[in-house]
Amino acid sequence: MSIKMKKSSRTCDMRGMLSFQMLWLLSKKTMCGEELAEELEKRRGAKPKAGTIYPALKELKKSGFIDGKKSGKIITYALTKNGKQEVKRAKEYFVRSFKDILLSD
Repeated sequence: MSIKMKKSSRTCDMRGMLSFQMLWLLSKKTMCGEELAEELEKRRGAKPKAGTIYPALKELKKSGFIDGKKSGKIITYALTKNGKQEVKRAKEYFVRSFKDILLSD
């Protein structure tokens, strides 16, 4: 799954939804890549591979939405101020885009 950020608005590309889910999870607490993969597995039914998670984290960091703190071999990721704003924008976009689908019979 490719992760892309829209350059014009810096809003998560909702096609894959991985970056949106990762940002949302990090808005709840700081996590390392393995923790994120486990949380995603609970929601998606399949655990994303490292080759999916870490490129997405790299892109989110490059976009200024998250920062990582290394302790030994483990990097713990947290939202930046811009990341917190992005979660808010992404949630609003998600509700606007999918509200009718989610509320339909």
